[in-house]
Amino acid sequence: MKATIYHNPRCSKSRETLALLEAAGADVTVVEYLKTPPSRAGLARLYAKAGMTPTQGLRTAEDSAKPLKGASDDAILDAMAANPILIERPLVETEKGVRLGRPPEKVREIL
Repeated sequence: MKATIYHNPRCSKSRETLALLEAAGADVTVVEYLKTPPSRAGLARLYAKAGMTPTQGLRTAEDSAKPLKGASDDAILDAMAANPILIERPLVETEKGVRLGRPPEKVREIL
């Protein structure tokens, strides 16, 4: 099985999710999204495939997310594309769907 993880190696949940994918035998493509961020359209596609809104994918712990409280999904996607630290991580995509790895075990749903 192929999987793509949008990963931040400094994040413990992201590292746990990557380890879970590797332990499951997945052929993993790692995208360090802070170095190679997905496009706005790519983010919209990932969230649609996950059945979640950009608001649900917003990393609210970041100070730069505070001004986005109550913002439209379009405004949030624009902000994420401009400042990828706002993307909650890790996002994992397989042919079965997309899941946010919080908690990491959520990705088992698409393995």
